[in-house]
Amino acid sequence: MAKIHEFEESAASAAHDKAADLVHPIHVRASEAGGQAQAQAHRTQEEASFFEQTGEQFANLAQGAIDGVKNTLGYGEKK
Repeated sequence: MAKIHEFEESAASAAHDKAADLVHPIHVRASEAGGQAQAQAHRTQEEASFFEQTGEQFANLAQGAIDGVKNTLGYGEKK
């Protein structure tokens, strides 16, 4: 009876170890994928910020050009 119990424990331990060996690479890949997704989200936020700033600069540049033309033609605001 003791040998059967030892065999059962050994088999259970081996099954647990095998399952852990199989799950570990999946866990690592999932962790890496999560890290990559996080990095991509950060890049996307940086790009959005860049385009927002560039858009604002372009709008300011265009408004400055419009104001310059108005002032040249005498239609600018009187201060």
